[in-house]
Amino acid sequence: MEDIFDRLKKARGPLGKYQEKAEGYFMFPELEGEIAPKMMFRGKEVLTWSLNNYLGLANDPEVRKADAEAAAKYGMAYPMGARMMSGQTKYHKQLENELAAFVSKPAAYLLNYGYQGMVSIIDSLMTRNDVAVYDSESHACILDGLRLHMGKRFVFPHNDMEGLRKQLQRATALADKQNGGVLVITEGVFGMAGDLGKLDEIVAMKRDFKFRLLVDDAHGFGTMGKTGAGTGEHLGVQDQIDVFFATFAKSMAGIGAFVATEEEIIAYLKYNMRSQIFAKSLPMPMVFGALKRLELLKTKPQYKAKLWEITRALQNGLRKNGFNIGNTNSPVTPVFFNGTVDQGTNIVVDLRENYNIFCSIVVYPVVPKEVIMLRLIPTAAHTLEDVERTIKVFSEVKDKLMSGFYDAHEMQNMRVV
Repeated sequence: MEDIFDRLKKARGPLGKYQEKAEGYFMFPELEGEIAPKMMFRGKEVLTWSLNNYLGLANDPEVRKADAEAAAKYGMAYPMGARMMSGQTKYHKQLENELAAFVSKPAAYLLNYGYQGMVSIIDSLMTRNDVAVYDSESHACILDGLRLHMGKRFVFPHNDMEGLRKQLQRATALADKQNGGVLVITEGVFGMAGDLGKLDEIVAMKRDFKFRLLVDDAHGFGTMGKTGAGTGEHLGVQDQIDVFFATFAKSMAGIGAFVATEEEIIAYLKYNMRSQIFAKSLPMPMVFGALKRLELLKTKPQYKAKLWEITRALQNGLRKNGFNIGNTNSPVTPVFFNGTVDQGTNIVVDLRENYNIFCSIVVYPVVPKEVIMLRLIPTAAHTLEDVERTIKVFSEVKDKLMSGFYDAHEMQNMRVV
């Protein structure tokens, strides 16, 4: 018989195998200082493009004041207990009502965390007789939710509408046979490549198929649409999204999430989402903080305007200088290079150590082999000078990659300790 610990010490997992070389630098890096475009990394200031602080609210004076006052008044314990038992307050309900109105849905329900919430939404909405159809590039929280689903699921190639149609045909036939339903799951903004889910084309398929649509709009909420209500608003189909989900961890620069849909469905979720029934209610500072953040989303359109000013400058500048940034239509800005994982890690080290620019690297299996993706997240707190500096540095890095510079250096020789 095998000892579980012995197996874990040997295996470590798909990411854990890189621990010895990567921890503290590529994985679990420690950024210090106030959340801002310029922070400290390993003792020096770096220009940071890795924080989902889209609207710059993390250090907004009004936000900081609301957080601090709520913490001073209520502490972090109140309300004590799960909402169903003893953790309900009028402020939780107020936040839900305001969120529902903002995203044009009849009702909403607060969730402690986005990841946990999405997993539990899928688990609660579906029985073993229901069939899920989902985009191949769906976020890990969606995939983990589907793992809990005891019924059948079909995946369609990313944003491939003909592929979706084929899977809907299969799903419909199976659901009819089992007396179940069909749930299509996709994202508003895909967080790695920044392209939009084809929500308008998906809802158009309701003319031919009977299904409900669940949209994870974590990166679209606050950034997309005329008011910032999300990708559905941007594409003119918000009213046809059956279940809308978003998190506070991106544009709201906080903790928590929410789901919005019909009142009766929200009532069902309140009494059946195990992740919320058996978890402590959101502490009051997070609730008051979210109320203030939502107020600023609604009353300070200049924040979103500034985000898009920086986004357009960055993306247009990269394209003008010959960079491949894929099909992004959102602030998420991927920069693709042809190269190996070793070349990619050397690029990141060069950027951080010699150019003082901090961004994230994405490699296989998230992107194909021989592809390197550097992911930039512009925010309303960045400046046009930050953009100009970054484009200049990236141009130098591209030249060095093409010259073979990164082939001749090993990561440990580039001052990583």
